[in-house]
Amino acid sequence: MLKRYLQDQVIQDLRKKMVFISGPRQVGKTTLARSIIKNSASYLNWDIPAHRQAILKRQLPAENLWCFDEIHKYKNWRDYLKGIYDEFHQDHQILVTGSARLDMLRRSGDSLQGRFYHLRLHPLSVRELGIKQADDLLRLLKLGGFPEPYFSNSEVEARRWSTDYRSLLVTQESTAIETISDLARLELLSLRLPELVGSPLSINALREDLQVAHKTLSRWLEILEKIYMIFRLPPLGSPLIRAVKKEQKHYHFDWTLVPERGARFENLVAVHLLKWAHYQRDCFGEQMDLRYFRDTDRREVDFCILHNMQPEMFVECKWSDGPTSPHLKYLRKKFPEADFFQVSATGTGEFITDKRIVHMPAVKFLQKFI
Repeated sequence: MLKRYLQDQVIQDLRKKMVFISGPRQVGKTTLARSIIKNSASYLNWDIPAHRQAILKRQLPAENLWCFDEIHKYKNWRDYLKGIYDEFHQDHQILVTGSARLDMLRRSGDSLQGRFYHLRLHPLSVRELGIKQADDLLRLLKLGGFPEPYFSNSEVEARRWSTDYRSLLVTQESTAIETISDLARLELLSLRLPELVGSPLSINALREDLQVAHKTLSRWLEILEKIYMIFRLPPLGSPLIRAVKKEQKHYHFDWTLVPERGARFENLVAVHLLKWAHYQRDCFGEQMDLRYFRDTDRREVDFCILHNMQPEMFVECKWSDGPTSPHLKYLRKKFPEADFFQVSATGTGEFITDKRIVHMPAVKFLQKFI
Protein backbone atom coordinates (compact mmCIF):
# COMPACT_ATOMS: atom_id res chain seq x y z
CA MET A 1 0.00 0.00 0.00
CA LEU A 2 1.31 3.45 -0.95
CA LYS A 3 2.02 5.62 2.08
CA ARG A 4 0.20 8.91 1.58
CA TYR A 5 2.03 12.18 2.09
CA LEU A 6 -0.17 13.32 5.02
CA GLN A 7 0.16 10.18 7.14
CA ASP A 8 2.97 11.37 9.41
CA GLN A 9 1.34 14.77 9.84
CA VAL A 10 -1.98 13.19 10.85
CA ILE A 11 -0.27 11.02 13.47
CA GLN A 12 1.58 14.03 14.84
CA ASP A 13 -1.50 16.27 14.97
CA LEU A 14 -3.66 13.62 16.64
CA ARG A 15 -1.53 14.01 19.78
CA LYS A 16 -2.79 17.57 20.16
CA LYS A 17 -6.32 17.91 18.74
CA MET A 18 -8.94 16.24 16.60
CA VAL A 19 -7.86 15.86 12.98
CA PHE A 20 -10.27 16.41 10.11
CA ILE A 21 -9.27 15.06 6.70
CA SER A 22 -11.25 16.41 3.76
CA GLY A 23 -10.77 16.23 0.02
CA PRO A 24 -12.35 14.95 -3.19
CA ARG A 25 -14.46 11.84 -2.98
CA GLN A 26 -12.47 8.59 -3.61
CA VAL A 27 -9.13 10.39 -3.23
CA GLY A 28 -8.08 7.97 -0.46
CA LYS A 29 -9.27 9.55 2.81
CA THR A 30 -10.71 6.33 4.26
CA THR A 31 -7.69 4.30 3.15
CA LEU A 32 -5.40 6.83 4.83
CA ALA A 33 -7.44 6.66 8.03
CA ARG A 34 -7.39 2.87 8.07
CA SER A 35 -3.61 2.88 7.64
CA ILE A 36 -3.33 4.92 10.85
CA ILE A 37 -5.77 3.14 13.16
CA LYS A 38 -4.37 -0.09 14.60
CA ASN A 39 -7.67 -1.84 15.26
CA SER A 40 -10.60 -2.00 12.87
CA ALA A 41 -12.90 -1.66 15.87
CA SER A 42 -11.78 1.96 16.06
CA TYR A 43 -13.41 2.70 12.70
CA LEU A 44 -17.01 3.96 12.74
CA ASN A 45 -18.76 4.72 9.46
CA TRP A 46 -22.04 6.64 9.61
CA ASP A 47 -23.25 4.80 6.47
CA ILE A 48 -23.09 1.42 8.25
CA PRO A 49 -26.27 0.91 10.33
CA ALA A 50 -24.55 -0.88 13.23
CA HIS A 51 -21.88 1.83 13.39
CA ARG A 52 -24.51 4.58 13.20
CA GLN A 53 -26.39 3.02 16.10
CA ALA A 54 -23.20 2.87 18.18
CA ILE A 55 -22.44 6.52 17.40
CA LEU A 56 -25.91 7.73 18.38
CA LYS A 57 -25.91 5.67 21.60
CA ARG A 58 -22.33 6.80 22.29
CA GLN A 59 -21.28 3.15 22.63
CA LEU A 60 -17.75 3.93 21.47
CA PRO A 61 -14.89 1.43 21.20
CA ALA A 62 -12.49 0.95 24.09
CA GLU A 63 -9.60 1.84 21.76
CA ASN A 64 -7.58 5.02 22.30
CA LEU A 65 -8.14 6.21 18.72
CA TRP A 66 -11.58 6.74 17.24
CA CYS A 67 -12.14 7.29 13.53
CA PHE A 68 -15.48 8.75 12.42
CA ASP A 69 -16.10 8.42 8.68
CA GLU A 70 -18.96 10.25 6.91
CA ILE A 71 -20.28 11.56 10.23
CA HIS A 72 -20.93 14.91 8.58
CA LYS A 73 -24.13 13.30 7.23
CA TYR A 74 -25.50 13.41 10.79
CA LYS A 75 -27.44 16.66 11.22
CA ASN A 76 -25.94 17.45 14.63
CA TRP A 77 -22.45 16.19 13.92
CA ARG A 78 -20.70 19.39 15.03
CA ASP A 79 -22.27 19.38 18.49
CA TYR A 80 -21.71 15.63 18.74
CA LEU A 81 -17.98 15.90 18.05
CA LYS A 82 -17.64 18.91 20.33
CA GLY A 83 -19.17 16.93 23.19
CA ILE A 84 -17.05 13.86 22.50
CA TYR A 85 -13.86 15.92 22.29
CA ASP A 86 -14.52 17.96 25.43
CA GLU A 87 -15.26 14.82 27.43
CA PHE A 88 -12.63 12.42 26.11
CA HIS A 89 -9.75 14.34 24.51
CA GLN A 90 -7.45 13.73 27.48
CA ASP A 91 -7.56 9.96 26.90
CA HIS A 92 -8.62 9.50 23.28
CA GLN A 93 -7.55 10.65 19.83
CA ILE A 94 -10.25 11.54 17.30
CA LEU A 95 -9.87 11.32 13.52
CA VAL A 96 -12.68 12.51 11.24
CA THR A 97 -12.84 11.99 7.48
CA GLY A 98 -15.35 13.49 5.07
CA SER A 99 -15.95 15.75 2.16
CA ALA A 100 -16.93 19.35 1.54
CA ARG A 101 -18.76 19.98 4.78
CA LEU A 102 -15.57 19.56 6.80
CA ASP A 103 -13.82 22.09 4.57
CA MET A 104 -16.61 24.60 5.15
CA LEU A 105 -15.74 24.72 8.86
CA ARG A 106 -12.57 26.64 8.01
CA ARG A 107 -14.69 29.56 6.84
CA SER A 108 -17.22 29.58 9.66
CA GLY A 109 -17.35 30.77 13.23
CA ASP A 110 -18.14 27.24 14.36
CA SER A 111 -18.02 26.07 17.96
CA LEU A 112 -15.45 23.45 16.96
CA GLN A 113 -12.85 26.13 16.26
CA GLY A 114 -9.70 25.54 18.27
CA ARG A 115 -10.47 21.85 18.74
CA PHE A 116 -9.23 20.43 15.44
CA TYR A 117 -6.58 20.55 12.75
CA HIS A 118 -7.83 20.41 9.18
CA LEU A 119 -5.81 18.67 6.48
CA ARG A 120 -6.78 18.47 2.80
CA LEU A 121 -5.90 15.29 0.90
CA HIS A 122 -5.18 15.72 -2.81
CA PRO A 123 -4.81 13.28 -5.72
CA LEU A 124 -1.60 11.38 -6.35
CA SER A 125 1.27 13.42 -7.74
CA VAL A 126 4.63 13.03 -9.47
CA ARG A 127 6.58 13.13 -6.22
CA GLU A 128 4.20 10.89 -4.27
CA LEU A 129 4.44 8.25 -6.99
CA GLY A 130 8.20 8.64 -7.43
CA ILE A 131 7.79 9.46 -11.14
CA LYS A 132 11.07 10.37 -12.84
CA GLN A 133 10.49 9.68 -16.53
CA ALA A 134 8.44 11.69 -19.03
CA ASP A 135 6.59 8.55 -20.18
CA ASP A 136 5.38 7.95 -16.63
CA LEU A 137 4.22 11.56 -16.40
CA LEU A 138 2.18 11.07 -19.58
CA ARG A 139 0.70 7.93 -18.04
CA LEU A 140 -0.37 9.98 -15.00
CA LEU A 141 -1.82 12.55 -17.40
CA LYS A 142 -3.94 9.87 -19.08
CA LEU A 143 -5.05 7.91 -16.01
CA GLY A 144 -5.50 10.74 -13.51
CA GLY A 145 -4.36 11.09 -9.92
CA PHE A 146 -7.15 9.20 -8.15
CA PRO A 147 -5.93 5.85 -6.78
CA GLU A 148 -8.50 3.53 -8.37
CA PRO A 149 -8.11 4.57 -12.03
CA TYR A 150 -4.36 5.17 -11.72
CA PHE A 151 -3.58 1.76 -10.28
CA SER A 152 -5.92 0.06 -12.76
CA ASN A 153 -3.25 0.90 -15.36
CA SER A 154 -6.00 0.87 -17.99
CA GLU A 155 -7.12 3.88 -20.03
CA VAL A 156 -10.48 2.20 -20.64
CA GLU A 157 -11.08 1.59 -16.95
CA ALA A 158 -9.91 5.12 -16.16
CA ARG A 159 -12.43 6.58 -18.62
CA ARG A 160 -15.24 4.46 -17.21
CA TRP A 161 -14.32 5.48 -13.68
CA SER A 162 -14.17 9.16 -14.63
CA THR A 163 -17.60 9.09 -16.27
CA ASP A 164 -19.20 7.40 -13.26
CA TYR A 165 -17.36 9.70 -10.87
CA ARG A 166 -18.62 12.89 -12.53
CA SER A 167 -22.18 11.57 -12.48
CA LEU A 168 -21.87 10.63 -8.80
CA LEU A 169 -20.64 14.11 -7.86
CA VAL A 170 -23.47 15.83 -9.71
CA THR A 171 -26.34 13.58 -8.64
CA GLN A 172 -25.29 12.75 -5.06
CA GLU A 173 -22.59 15.01 -3.65
CA SER A 174 -24.05 18.28 -4.96
CA THR A 175 -27.55 17.53 -3.68
CA ALA A 176 -26.11 16.71 -0.26
CA ILE A 177 -24.81 20.28 -0.07
CA GLU A 178 -27.89 22.10 -1.32
CA THR A 179 -31.28 21.48 -2.89
CA ILE A 180 -30.99 21.69 -6.68
CA SER A 181 -34.14 21.86 -8.76
CA ASP A 182 -32.54 21.45 -12.20
CA LEU A 183 -30.02 18.59 -12.06
CA ALA A 184 -30.15 18.16 -15.83
CA ARG A 185 -28.70 21.62 -16.45
CA LEU A 186 -26.18 21.18 -13.66
CA GLU A 187 -25.01 18.03 -15.43
CA LEU A 188 -24.77 19.98 -18.69
CA LEU A 189 -22.57 22.49 -16.87
CA SER A 190 -20.31 19.68 -15.64
CA LEU A 191 -19.95 18.46 -19.24
CA ARG A 192 -19.24 21.94 -20.61
CA LEU A 193 -16.65 23.07 -18.07
CA PRO A 194 -13.77 20.73 -19.06
CA GLU A 195 -13.75 22.27 -22.55
CA LEU A 196 -13.10 25.71 -21.00
CA VAL A 197 -10.06 24.83 -18.89
CA GLY A 198 -7.11 27.14 -19.47
CA SER A 199 -9.11 30.25 -20.35
CA PRO A 200 -10.75 32.84 -18.10
CA LEU A 201 -14.22 31.59 -17.23
CA SER A 202 -17.02 33.81 -18.51
CA ILE A 203 -20.10 33.32 -16.36
CA ASN A 204 -22.18 35.42 -18.76
CA ALA A 205 -21.27 33.23 -21.74
CA LEU A 206 -22.03 30.06 -19.76
CA ARG A 207 -25.30 31.55 -18.55
CA GLU A 208 -26.39 32.17 -22.11
CA ASP A 209 -25.35 28.66 -23.20
CA LEU A 210 -27.32 26.99 -20.40
CA GLN A 211 -30.22 29.48 -20.32
CA VAL A 212 -30.05 30.03 -16.56
CA ALA A 213 -29.82 33.11 -14.38
CA HIS A 214 -26.42 34.58 -13.49
CA LYS A 215 -27.13 34.05 -9.78
CA THR A 216 -28.05 30.40 -10.36
CA LEU A 217 -24.92 29.67 -12.38
CA SER A 218 -22.70 31.37 -9.79
CA ARG A 219 -24.31 29.24 -7.06
CA TRP A 220 -23.77 26.05 -9.08
CA LEU A 221 -20.09 26.85 -9.58
CA GLU A 222 -19.74 27.39 -5.83
CA ILE A 223 -21.34 24.00 -5.20
CA LEU A 224 -18.96 22.28 -7.64
CA GLU A 225 -16.08 23.88 -5.74
CA LYS A 226 -17.45 22.74 -2.38
CA ILE A 227 -17.68 19.12 -3.51
CA TYR A 228 -14.10 19.22 -4.83
CA MET A 229 -15.06 18.79 -8.46
CA ILE A 230 -13.39 22.03 -9.58
CA PHE A 231 -11.33 24.83 -8.12
CA ARG A 232 -11.05 28.40 -9.36
CA LEU A 233 -8.02 30.68 -9.39
CA PRO A 234 -8.32 34.46 -9.14
CA PRO A 235 -5.95 36.69 -11.11
CA LEU A 236 -2.87 38.18 -9.54
CA GLY A 237 -3.53 41.76 -8.48
CA SER A 238 -0.62 44.14 -7.93
CA PRO A 239 -0.07 47.89 -8.23
CA LEU A 240 2.90 47.05 -10.46
CA ILE A 241 0.70 45.66 -13.23
CA ARG A 242 -2.56 46.49 -14.95
CA ALA A 243 -4.13 43.19 -13.99
CA VAL A 244 -7.65 42.06 -14.73
CA LYS A 245 -9.74 42.13 -11.58
CA LYS A 246 -12.51 39.55 -11.76
CA GLU A 247 -11.87 36.93 -14.45
CA GLN A 248 -11.17 33.57 -12.82
CA LYS A 249 -9.76 30.40 -14.35
CA HIS A 250 -10.98 26.99 -13.29
CA TYR A 251 -9.50 23.49 -13.17
CA HIS A 252 -10.69 19.97 -12.34
CA PHE A 253 -9.32 17.65 -9.66
CA ASP A 254 -9.92 14.86 -12.19
CA TRP A 255 -7.86 16.31 -15.03
CA THR A 256 -8.70 13.39 -17.34
CA LEU A 257 -12.02 15.12 -18.03
CA VAL A 258 -10.19 17.82 -20.02
CA PRO A 259 -10.21 16.80 -23.71
CA GLU A 260 -7.41 18.96 -25.18
CA ARG A 261 -3.96 17.66 -24.25
CA GLY A 262 -2.32 21.04 -23.63
CA ALA A 263 -5.14 22.20 -21.36
CA ARG A 264 -5.11 18.81 -19.59
CA PHE A 265 -1.39 19.15 -18.92
CA GLU A 266 -1.93 22.68 -17.58
CA ASN A 267 -4.68 21.26 -15.35
CA LEU A 268 -2.33 18.56 -14.02
CA VAL A 269 0.25 21.23 -13.10
CA ALA A 270 -2.48 23.32 -11.45
CA VAL A 271 -3.49 20.41 -9.21
CA HIS A 272 0.14 19.82 -8.23
CA LEU A 273 0.68 23.47 -7.32
CA LEU A 274 -2.57 23.71 -5.38
CA LYS A 275 -1.62 20.55 -3.49
CA TRP A 276 1.66 22.20 -2.54
CA ALA A 277 -0.03 25.45 -1.44
CA HIS A 278 -2.58 23.58 0.69
CA TYR A 279 0.13 21.38 2.21
CA GLN A 280 2.21 24.40 3.21
CA ARG A 281 -0.85 26.12 4.68
CA ASP A 282 -2.37 23.11 6.48
CA CYS A 283 0.82 21.59 7.87
CA PHE A 284 3.06 24.62 8.49
CA GLY A 285 0.71 27.60 8.64
CA GLU A 286 2.36 29.29 5.68
CA GLN A 287 0.26 31.85 3.80
CA MET A 288 0.47 30.25 0.36
CA ASP A 289 -1.93 31.02 -2.48
CA LEU A 290 -2.19 29.98 -6.11
CA ARG A 291 -3.16 32.57 -8.73
CA TYR A 292 -2.70 33.22 -12.43
CA PHE A 293 -1.56 36.36 -14.24
CA ARG A 294 -3.48 38.23 -16.90
CA ASP A 295 -3.43 41.96 -17.60
CA THR A 296 -5.50 44.37 -19.66
CA ASP A 297 -3.03 44.03 -22.55
CA ARG A 298 -3.82 40.28 -22.63
CA ARG A 299 -0.43 39.19 -21.39
CA GLU A 300 -0.93 35.95 -19.49
CA VAL A 301 1.12 33.46 -17.45
CA ASP A 302 -0.48 30.24 -16.27
CA PHE A 303 0.37 30.27 -12.57
CA CYS A 304 1.76 32.39 -9.78
CA ILE A 305 2.44 31.15 -6.27
CA LEU A 306 2.11 33.84 -3.61
CA HIS A 307 3.82 33.66 -0.22
CA ASN A 308 2.46 36.16 2.29
CA MET A 309 0.65 37.79 -0.66
CA GLN A 310 3.93 38.41 -2.52
CA PRO A 311 4.71 36.64 -5.83
CA GLU A 312 7.26 33.89 -5.17
CA MET A 313 7.09 31.86 -8.38
CA PHE A 314 5.67 32.17 -11.89
CA VAL A 315 5.07 29.07 -14.02
CA GLU A 316 4.23 28.83 -17.73
CA CYS A 317 3.19 25.46 -19.18
CA LYS A 318 4.04 24.26 -22.69
CA TRP A 319 3.48 20.92 -24.36
CA SER A 320 6.98 20.83 -25.88
CA ASP A 321 10.23 22.81 -25.96
CA GLY A 322 9.97 26.30 -27.43
CA PRO A 323 11.09 29.90 -27.10
CA THR A 324 10.74 31.67 -23.79
CA SER A 325 7.34 33.24 -23.25
CA PRO A 326 7.56 37.04 -23.69
CA HIS A 327 5.06 37.37 -20.86
CA LEU A 328 7.53 35.72 -18.47
CA LYS A 329 10.15 38.23 -19.61
CA TYR A 330 7.74 41.07 -18.95
CA LEU A 331 6.97 39.86 -15.43
CA ARG A 332 10.66 39.28 -14.67
CA LYS A 333 11.13 43.05 -14.89
CA LYS A 334 8.20 43.67 -12.57
CA PHE A 335 9.07 41.03 -9.96
CA PRO A 336 12.87 40.55 -9.99
CA GLU A 337 12.90 38.58 -6.72
CA ALA A 338 10.53 35.85 -7.91
CA ASP A 339 11.49 32.55 -9.57
CA PHE A 340 10.40 31.96 -13.17
CA PHE A 341 9.86 28.61 -14.84
CA GLN A 342 8.75 27.47 -18.28
CA VAL A 343 7.96 23.77 -18.08
CA SER A 344 7.07 21.35 -20.86
CA ALA A 345 5.22 18.05 -20.88
CA THR A 346 7.34 16.36 -23.54
CA GLY A 347 10.34 18.67 -23.92
CA THR A 348 13.86 17.73 -22.81
CA GLY A 349 15.54 21.13 -22.70
CA GLU A 350 16.88 22.24 -19.31
CA PHE A 351 18.65 25.59 -19.07
CA ILE A 352 18.41 29.10 -17.66
CA THR A 353 18.16 32.18 -19.90
CA ASP A 354 19.99 35.47 -19.52
CA LYS A 355 16.78 36.80 -17.92
CA ARG A 356 17.03 34.06 -15.25
CA ILE A 357 14.02 32.16 -16.58
CA VAL A 358 14.43 28.40 -16.11
CA HIS A 359 13.34 25.99 -18.86
CA MET A 360 12.74 22.52 -17.48
CA PRO A 361 10.92 19.26 -18.28
CA ALA A 362 7.72 19.15 -16.26
CA VAL A 363 8.54 15.77 -14.73
CA LYS A 364 11.64 17.23 -13.10
CA PHE A 365 9.91 20.47 -12.09
CA LEU A 366 7.02 18.69 -10.40
CA GLN A 367 9.38 16.57 -8.33
CA LYS A 368 10.03 19.75 -6.31
CA PHE A 369 6.53 19.63 -4.84
CA ILE A 370 4.76 17.26 -2.50
